[in-house]
Amino acid sequence: MNRLDAERFFEIVDRLNVLVIGDLMLDEYLWGRVERISPEAPVQVVEVRREELRLGGAGNVINNLAALGANVRVCSVLGDDADGHLLRELLAERRVDIDGILLVSGRVTSRKTRVLASNQQIVRIDRETRSEISPAQERQLAEAVCAALPSCQILLISDYLKGVLPEGLLQEIIAAARKAGVPVVVDPKGNDYRKYRGATALTPNRKEAQAASGVAISDEASLCRAGRQLCVDLELEALVLTRSEEGMSLFYRDGNALHLPTEAREVFDVSGAGDTVLALLGLGLAAGLSLADAARLSNLAAGIVVGKVGTSTVTAAEILEALGRQHLDADSKIHERKTLAALLESRRALGQKVVFTNGCFDLLHVGHVKYLQAARKLGDLLVLGLNTDDSIRRLKGPKRPLIGEDERAHILAALDCIDYVVLFDEDTPLELIGTLRPDILVKGADYTPEGVVGKDLVESWGGRVELIDLVDGRSTSSIIDKILQAYQD
Repeated sequence: MNRLDAERFFEIVDRLNVLVIGDLMLDEYLWGRVERISPEAPVQVVEVRREELRLGGAGNVINNLAALGANVRVCSVLGDDADGHLLRELLAERRVDIDGILLVSGRVTSRKTRVLASNQQIVRIDRETRSEISPAQERQLAEAVCAALPSCQILLISDYLKGVLPEGLLQEIIAAARKAGVPVVVDPKGNDYRKYRGATALTPNRKEAQAASGVAISDEASLCRAGRQLCVDLELEALVLTRSEEGMSLFYRDGNALHLPTEAREVFDVSGAGDTVLALLGLGLAAGLSLADAARLSNLAAGIVVGKVGTSTVTAAEILEALGRQHLDADSKIHERKTLAALLESRRALGQKVVFTNGCFDLLHVGHVKYLQAARKLGDLLVLGLNTDDSIRRLKGPKRPLIGEDERAHILAALDCIDYVVLFDEDTPLELIGTLRPDILVKGADYTPEGVVGKDLVESWGGRVELIDLVDGRSTSSIIDKILQAYQD
């Protein structure tokens, strides 16, 4: 997956509907410092300086989804206590649909309290209920899930073994999702994975996969054996096995495998990384990405999250930045319009002038290069709006373009005079110009100022139009004619 693919993915995330079912909990962090030992017992005294409450368990999955702009519905069971009501409030603040949450009197809402000093966890205190929900509550939860499935593109199951997901309920909702054509991705727990049979994919870590498969994982061969065995035995489409500092492995039911190296630059805290993998893998599949690309996306996101302290989320900007570090060539210049608009806004805030021009640029020649170099000199940044293949066919006929849009974009992005390339599919660049709001609009001198598309728009916000002389006798059409003449029988 390159940066442009990721930008296209993030542009549709806010249209994705995700259903999450699992164990919700509160993660409490007490941050402080240690300077002495208690006189009462040989233990450290932590002077608390800061307190923080975060969504934990399935809530951290939801937090990751919401942070990326997805529409989330949640089904779960909480205690009818102060923490249960607080959890609902925290979810509602993130615009999560909480109608599927049941409040049960007498049940304790899970809270994990972590005490940290010098970025190190000293102790964790757990308050929770682990007993299974009642058959009546199980029935209510199943009905809520089945009612929500038709409007969702993915079902994510986050199991922390706190009693919300008994085996009967799991099998019922997995079967319902399969019948509805909704993929199911599970972050599993425990030693018996038969309760997850029929899911689309599972995301265990190495220790969990070893316990569930019964295969002692000691090397690459045993890892592959465990992954493939679980895939076949559980009738999965794939198993995404997280391997900590070694990255991630994707096992397919047909026996194929894909091994992805770790993307983490520095590891501070692995808590919550599995939640991030579940969220991003699910979003990727919901958006129509292949299992391989969805796994690459989740692996990259997990590498970012483990560089933070505490269960954390990852942003689209962080993922795009990480992808940009991977692709330091022409890929880093090619963007979707929404992302590019934000980049240009930040550059304008620094006082830089944005120059925009557009065209097909099929068969790049010296006339193109000189034109683009001249355009770049008019400002601080040159943005090239490039016609897609479809728009060129509408403009120039079914035999054009000769070079596909992806190749044209990369060839142009390799030029030093071009700062950004953005594709547009419309017959004119008017809509794109309105989105990017350039300061200077450039066309060739074969145009008149009044004939330049977007002139009035650019001038309305104080910009201007510039016309640049073209190199005589240089055009794509003349090159095509020359080739045809040279190779005629």
